[in-house]
Amino acid sequence: MRVAVLTDSTAYLPPALAQEHGVRVVPLYVVLAGRSGREGEDISAEDVARALSTRGQRVSTSRPTPGDFLAAYRAALDAGADRLVSVHLSAELSGTWDAARVAASQVGEHIVSVVDSRSAAMGTGFAVLEAATAAARGADREAVALAARETAARTRTLFVVDTLEHLRRGGRIGSAAAVLGSALAVKPVLHVLDGKVVPLEKVRTSARALSRLVQHVVDTAGDGPVSLAVHHLAAPERANRLVAELRERVPALRELHVSELGAAIGAHVGPGAVGVVVSPHAGAPADEVGDQPTR
Repeated sequence: MRVAVLTDSTAYLPPALAQEHGVRVVPLYVVLAGRSGREGEDISAEDVARALSTRGQRVSTSRPTPGDFLAAYRAALDAGADRLVSVHLSAELSGTWDAARVAASQVGEHIVSVVDSRSAAMGTGFAVLEAATAAARGADREAVALAARETAARTRTLFVVDTLEHLRRGGRIGSAAAVLGSALAVKPVLHVLDGKVVPLEKVRTSARALSRLVQHVVDTAGDGPVSLAVHHLAAPERANRLVAELRERVPALRELHVSELGAAIGAHVGPGAVGVVVSPHAGAPADEVGDQPTR
């Protein structure tokens, strides 16, 4: 049986990689200036960064509909797939996983496995790529889904934002943490833990936050083989500095992807955000990776 792998647009897979691995991508919706559009198709990261930098402009996001997923699932089956594995953004951060589950129930849960990555951005993307690689090797649906879950479980997503206000407005971080950051001018290093965005370390300056971000990445990567992804929103210079430092300090770096965050996650982190996703390869010691349960 041929297994096809699908994901949503917040995985931020480089388009060439998605095409190479045959991964179908279902976009989230972004609302700004009174109009709703699909992430990456109708509304770009640049649109969101510009709106968030303009006083009074509000940006919101919404999940794909079950109908969007149903159409993608049927298209994959019509193209020759027998089984599907659908890997998505943390259910703690979005209703995307729920929408995919509703669509899967209409197709048949013996045909579609829906995986909650408990992560975001390339924290989801690396799980998708591992699933697609397993599928290309002829693995069955259960094995492909397991490859996604295991990769997601050993992957960590860390990031720094200029302000916590966008995360607070979108309900992605607690009000107390956001108020603390604003009142005390704290620049926390954040990470995704158990599918939620939580502070990892609180520091006083942006420069210190970036330095600590790099150190956490280096500590997580350890000496074993690892893949990294660097994300940013309207902060290419910061991203390039991170890339240069990580190439120098991570000894067994196998691959490094760089991409700008899309509109859906960009709306919640704001311009200036930078992040790194660390995905140790299978066999890395357990104490080098985060403990993130998956669905």
